[in-house]
Amino acid sequence: MPEPDKETAEQWALVNTPLGEPWSGRTRYAAAMYFYKRGELSAEALEVYRLCARRDPEDPLPIIRERGVGSEWLERMEQQ
Repeated sequence: MPEPDKETAEQWALVNTPLGEPWSGRTRYAAAMYFYKRGELSAEALEVYRLCARRDPEDPLPIIRERGVGSEWLERMEQQ
């Protein structure tokens, strides 16, 4: 995988904002939208981030895994 540009690196850090921090769910959702617009995240997986946006302690990854809607995204998240 090529080295990400500065914007992508920043968005990657934001999509990995620790659970439970104030506004972290919204932060993760906004960053997920960036990856969706780049074609790197499915609409179904983005919807999970949207649903979790107001729940700061909620981890979207288990929900994505449970729904089976983002296997490529899950692989990418596990490689971090």
